[in-house]
Amino acid sequence: MTVTPQRILDVEAVRADFPFLEEFVDGRPFAFLDSAASAQKPRQVIDGLADFYRHSYANVHRGVYALADRATAGYEDAREKVRAFLNAASEREIIFTRGTTEGINLVAYAWGLDNLGPGDVVVATDLDHHSNFVPWQYIAGRSGATFATIPVDDAGDLVLEELDRIAGLGRIKVVAAGWVSNALGTVNPVELLVAWAKEHGAISVIDAAQAAPHRAIDVQALGCDFLALSAHKLCGPTSVGALYGRAELLERMSPFQLGGHMIRQVRHDRTTWGELPAKFEAGTASIVEAVGFGLAIDYLQDIGLDAIEAHEHALVEYALERLPEVPGITLYGPPASRRAGVVAFNLGDIHPHDVAQVLGFEGVCIRAGHHCTQPLLRRLDLAATNRASFYLYTTRAEIDRLVDGLHLVSGKLG
Repeated sequence: MTVTPQRILDVEAVRADFPFLEEFVDGRPFAFLDSAASAQKPRQVIDGLADFYRHSYANVHRGVYALADRATAGYEDAREKVRAFLNAASEREIIFTRGTTEGINLVAYAWGLDNLGPGDVVVATDLDHHSNFVPWQYIAGRSGATFATIPVDDAGDLVLEELDRIAGLGRIKVVAAGWVSNALGTVNPVELLVAWAKEHGAISVIDAAQAAPHRAIDVQALGCDFLALSAHKLCGPTSVGALYGRAELLERMSPFQLGGHMIRQVRHDRTTWGELPAKFEAGTASIVEAVGFGLAIDYLQDIGLDAIEAHEHALVEYALERLPEVPGITLYGPPASRRAGVVAFNLGDIHPHDVAQVLGFEGVCIRAGHHCTQPLLRRLDLAATNRASFYLYTTRAEIDRLVDGLHLVSGKLG
């Protein structure tokens, strides 16, 4: 039996790929600890986008000239990269969207409005980002279905013992869950949730916005029905993402948006829809952004998702060791063994926005606020938290700068 050794991430070599890390504030380099909001972009993506605009740009699936053929090939090659990245069975199962939010809304509207009604139960979690919470709450309300959530405990883990109680509320039809919490870093047991959905004859919808940049995903092994992700979280452009959906479900669903490209034939009395994936890609696509999505996937796979995940895990362990040195700090979330590259905290009674602003003066970039997870923070009896998030270009020295900056904040404002 051949054992493939795990790749080790060379963080200094990686950092050389990111032009932003050459920027300085008051003579000091930035310590960018806000990658959960959006990741920085490597030269390979930036240069590839510029090259496509210079040499290959035209609208796709329309022209019959060489430049249009080149653009279409680039666009569809990006789709194949996303398919391989997720190990979907077919390119037909990959729908380009504007991001995770649109992907989840597509399922909520196109599947939910046609399949949900009184007596049905839509299940989300109290860890979910609003993008995977609000659409299902709204569609459940419109359709007459019951909206229920899996609660969390004080450590930020899902209380799975509540599943039996939720099953007693009615017919479970949708189980929607984020794979990784953007607010606490909690890694949810999505395999268990997908299996529970199947047991009840429900569809499973996975928000992988915070998982896809950091760990390998195999939708066939996972067995989920839908999974959404965003390119900008994994070093790609904004305004593009993808929805994976099982072809047999997508084929039965109504279109989400109507217009050009997604049709087969338009008559005065009726319109028929195009084949997958065109059926769900109305209008002019985010062409160059999709190409950039593919370039970002190439970049991450060259480094290795296993190496990225191991690097971030080591950073989280280090951060959870060092941050308690700061007087008055309170950390939130599970232990490092059940956490991705996110650390949430508060510093005494100092408002998180004040903490983040003073750190910003020191060139340390973190996030402060409710992180689009108000139900979660309400459960933890919090209005806001500070959040430091790590990625493949993050170093221990940057975590040291965070700790030093928090000592400064405590001295100034504590």
